[in-house]
Amino acid sequence: MDLSEIKSKSVGLVLSGGGVKGMAHIGMIQALNEFGINTRTVSGTSVGALIGALYANGNPVSEMLQFFKETPLFRYHFMTILKPGLLDTDRYFDLLARYFPENSFESLQRKLYVVATDLQKGDEKVFSKGELIKPLLASAALPPVFSPVAINGRLYADGGIMNNFPYDEVAVSSDFVIGSNVSGIKEIPKEKIRSSLQLANRTTSLMVYAINRNKVNKCDLLFEPKALELIGILDKKGIEKAYAIGYEHAVRLMQQTFSTS
Repeated sequence: MDLSEIKSKSVGLVLSGGGVKGMAHIGMIQALNEFGINTRTVSGTSVGALIGALYANGNPVSEMLQFFKETPLFRYHFMTILKPGLLDTDRYFDLLARYFPENSFESLQRKLYVVATDLQKGDEKVFSKGELIKPLLASAALPPVFSPVAINGRLYADGGIMNNFPYDEVAVSSDFVIGSNVSGIKEIPKEKIRSSLQLANRTTSLMVYAINRNKVNKCDLLFEPKALELIGILDKKGIEKAYAIGYEHAVRLMQQTFSTS
């Protein structure tokens, strides 16, 4: 594959959901920058939507990592008994407003598509214009930890419920699609499926993997680091590790792919 040819194309980037594992997306973006690959269109689900928005906003990799390090997953005073979910997702609005003061898709430097799940209709919703922060919060509102987000009278939650890999949104306007999937699967020892929680996590991962497999395989270039399997989706201690895994995997894959360029 010729690297110079890719640079001349309209490149789209797809970022999957996956919680803390999504820090690998940031490592992958750092590798893309080092290889001089610039994308015009980005789509993302859940953590992929948040990272996609920061990337589309022009925030450097260091600020992307800082955002997730400084943003607390759990705050006692964010807990709610008035809404379904343990934490009130709307309370995170001000944290995102520091990074997106204009609060609009139109203010971004790249075209961005954000996927959330319409809980009432039972379908996915793609946001790409108008208000930015509420769709981002909705896309990342993983049940039952975070409460759904009300937008125009409807309740929305994590986009990964319906579409964890929004390939179609960028494919229609891109000549070359790069995918970063942090919800891949690798074989694990039976010792990792001992508790009910481990069993639930494993079966959920398998279902998400199976549903999105066909779209993942359509990418022209796919980053899917298997070493992320044992990082918990809500484990903030895994931020640096997931970033390093994503970066090293992306650099290695691109060195192999573009070795004859």
